[in-house]
Amino acid sequence: MLTQPPCHRRAPSVFSIHELGVTHVLVTGGAGYIGSHAALRLLKDSFRVTIVDNLSRGNIGAVKVLQNLFPEPGRLQFIYADLENAFDAVMHFAAVAYVGESTLEPLRYYHNITANTLVVLEAMATHNVKTLIYSSTCATYGEPEKMPITEETPQFPINPYGKAKKMAEDIILDFSKSRKSDMSVMILRYFNVIGSDPEGRLGEAPPPELREHGRISGACFDAALGIIPGLKVKGTDYETPDGTCVRDYIDVTDLVDAHVKALNKAERGKVGIYNVGTGRGRSVKEFVEACKKATGVDIKVDYFSRRPGDYAEVFSNPAKINRELNWTAQHTELQESLRIAWMWQMRHRSGYGGPQAMIL
Repeated sequence: MLTQPPCHRRAPSVFSIHELGVTHVLVTGGAGYIGSHAALRLLKDSFRVTIVDNLSRGNIGAVKVLQNLFPEPGRLQFIYADLENAFDAVMHFAAVAYVGESTLEPLRYYHNITANTLVVLEAMATHNVKTLIYSSTCATYGEPEKMPITEETPQFPINPYGKAKKMAEDIILDFSKSRKSDMSVMILRYFNVIGSDPEGRLGEAPPPELREHGRISGACFDAALGIIPGLKVKGTDYETPDGTCVRDYIDVTDLVDAHVKALNKAERGKVGIYNVGTGRGRSVKEFVEACKKATGVDIKVDYFSRRPGDYAEVFSNPAKINRELNWTAQHTELQESLRIAWMWQMRHRSGYGGPQAMIL
């Protein structure tokens, strides 16, 4: 049975009241790859943080790292349950997030992303929480006719993951327009996330059964470590310069910075929608070459037919977020982001640990 750490059992009421000068942020999916990095940044910036995660995709080891870094009472709590606390804002990361898997299990994606976002909004309305920072995706755009993608680019998603996220966005926007809501809403549509905490405290550790559907960086690292015999590149006949998909790779540290700036800029009764990317597209072949240099391993690459639901080219125009939130991607050297992530992988070959890590 998962429990809160002793310091939180001694003084649970601190999380149940609104304290002047302290912003309490609920981070759903905060034990996951992006959510844990966001929780780390929020804690470093003196926010009070509650992580809620069912650990289906998250890692309790990431929570333990954060608890060790911020052991003071009233800073951080982890909940594996429904909750009754006094929150000022919600960062909603919790979601399944693999394009390929979404084509195999569409109903799971609509339930997990769309239906669960409705549950979050209903809980926010019930408890009078007025600020939402929503984790969305460039997959809501589908395969636009023109690049780069702006926030005004029409949304025509082509896979269940993108469709489920767009439905969730629509629900959020409809609710924000109602007279009862008076919400501050920030929707961040981000592109392909890479990297790790530069100080080596957190990284990405998906469950083994999801490696096939995971990020290309994870597959590259698995191949470099010898966990898999080689890297499978799916699709070499796209209408791109080298035939492979082109993506905009955003470092997780920059992504988290965008979330914090969105939280600080959120205004009651207003909605902000922003693309979070570097503005530069890199092909899969370019990515693989950068990964080879970052790891020092001549990774074996095998080429296959296209993956269902994928699109040829997607990269952002980040002008709006640059202008309105004063945010610009700082970690744009692909090889360096991969090198930092690789160092974490080398030190954590089994992720955050075995079954013993499930006990707090």
